[in-house]
Amino acid sequence: MLRTHTCGELRIEDINKKVTLTGWVQRLRDKGSLLWIDLRDRYGITQLFLEEGKSDAALILAARQLGREFVIRATGTVSERISKNDKIATGAIEVKLEGLEVLNSSKLPPFTIEDDTDGGEDLRMKYRYLDLRRNPVRESLQLRHKVAQQTRIYMDSLNFIEVETPVLIKSTPEGARDFVVPSRIHHGEFYALPQSPQTFKQLLMVSGFDKYYQIVKCFRDEDLRADRQPEFTQIDCEMSFITQEDIFNTFEGLIRHLFKTVKGIEIPVMPRMNYAEAMKNYGSDKPDMRFEMKFVEFNDVVVGKGFQVFDQAELVVGIVATGCAGYTRKQIDELTEFVKRPQIGAKGLVWMRYEAGGALKSSVDKFYQEDDLRKIAATAQAKPGDLILILAGPADPTRKALSELRLLVGGQLGLRDKNKFSALWVVDFPLLEWNEETNRYHAMHHPFTSPKREDIPLLDTDPGKVRANAYDMVLNGTEIGGGSIRIHDRPTQQKMFTMLGFTEDEAKRQFGFLMDAFEYGAPPHGGIAFGFDRLCSLFGGADSIRDFIAFPKNNAGRDTMIDTPATISTEQLKELGIAIKG
Repeated sequence: MLRTHTCGELRIEDINKKVTLTGWVQRLRDKGSLLWIDLRDRYGITQLFLEEGKSDAALILAARQLGREFVIRATGTVSERISKNDKIATGAIEVKLEGLEVLNSSKLPPFTIEDDTDGGEDLRMKYRYLDLRRNPVRESLQLRHKVAQQTRIYMDSLNFIEVETPVLIKSTPEGARDFVVPSRIHHGEFYALPQSPQTFKQLLMVSGFDKYYQIVKCFRDEDLRADRQPEFTQIDCEMSFITQEDIFNTFEGLIRHLFKTVKGIEIPVMPRMNYAEAMKNYGSDKPDMRFEMKFVEFNDVVVGKGFQVFDQAELVVGIVATGCAGYTRKQIDELTEFVKRPQIGAKGLVWMRYEAGGALKSSVDKFYQEDDLRKIAATAQAKPGDLILILAGPADPTRKALSELRLLVGGQLGLRDKNKFSALWVVDFPLLEWNEETNRYHAMHHPFTSPKREDIPLLDTDPGKVRANAYDMVLNGTEIGGGSIRIHDRPTQQKMFTMLGFTEDEAKRQFGFLMDAFEYGAPPHGGIAFGFDRLCSLFGGADSIRDFIAFPKNNAGRDTMIDTPATISTEQLKELGIAIKG
């Protein structure tokens, strides 16, 4: 190689060695008689130095022509550093520069390539190849690499086989929009990019591959946000001849293995919570269990007192913010404005302070006597110093609004520590959910999820009460994985399609290949898929998955570095048999 060592490798025991380093100029410090160059590669930084009267004059002149991000090859002798830097691994040494070759010059970068850069996200995404030189971004990708490697080690230890599935597939209704790819050979026909390898992994079970996994790229054409990208990665898994309990044991084991090997953390056995309990007590099917703050229902103690907001509400429900009685009126007003945002949807917020001295004060004092307020406090099991926050309205929207308020207050109280981890399984989801716009049932997960065996008779009488043999793994209030035991026989799958509004012809056209396969000895099977990017972001303590993707899209779904999506030529459109209209 062009180097003998990396810029993060040399130590005090290497003193007097002749070495050759290559890398990028991080900075140059010229003090007249002394000149220092910080040379950087992905392994670290090594300080080079020159001294007037002792170093070659031509070499000093050449060094002074260097700029930030010049690529150089430096030769010299390792010596002990007088002013040591304990913040870097090579801080005990420096290299006396004896030879210098400029391998490539550099324009002045549009932002400083340092841990705390002055570049905003838009600028950094446009010059992502420069952003990737920064330590935090590099460390995020190294963490991603380690998670992938340890996943493969764990899965291989359990005899799973990694199988690649096609990227050009058939468009099928799986919940989100497909990205479609026109066929040049078959005009008017299209491939789709997979939202997941769902049908293929089921077909692999039919094929006898009883333990499959894949770290796979998936595509969904849906609205974007910080933890969503149009292309993303899953740890996709499927097993045959198993029960739900086998899934829990196997893949809880995977996550525990990743925490231990990547983070050095032992996490406890994951508790299980059914969907109905999660929605009732936390207003979410992915509750953040780093803190409690469970919902309290107040209908029995507040209705009938003349306060119409409560009297007319389907549900009156609240939370206790421990030790928050000292919240100022301004802080409470800010909470009120938060819940009234259109995306939250509450009409307003009722509060009650349980002051340290035992007095109770609330925003509805004129409607409730002292005894009434005491009953509210007793129902909430509040203590002096606590603040009770209450919402009222239709049950489901009110619980969802209170869930957002709970997360906000938990954050304000420092209860959502990114270095603390709490995982659980959420189980017993509804199989189907009614959609008012389409006036029919939709699959809550996907059409291949099996119903609980004991609930199958309800498919004919009360489909909305049928529970799915499905499960999600939740970590710190984020769903990191979800799956189900699958339907594995044609009659049940056909019945499911009928429940979802498919005609027999539509089901055959879309999924006939899968139902045909079920007639050739399909084993009982089930699986799970983990959001790989999301898992990495949680391990790295980041809010956005973009930090853990080498070349991500922005919130508008654009790659500003290569400027895509982009138009294509008239010749390409003609070849594809496509005309752009409107």
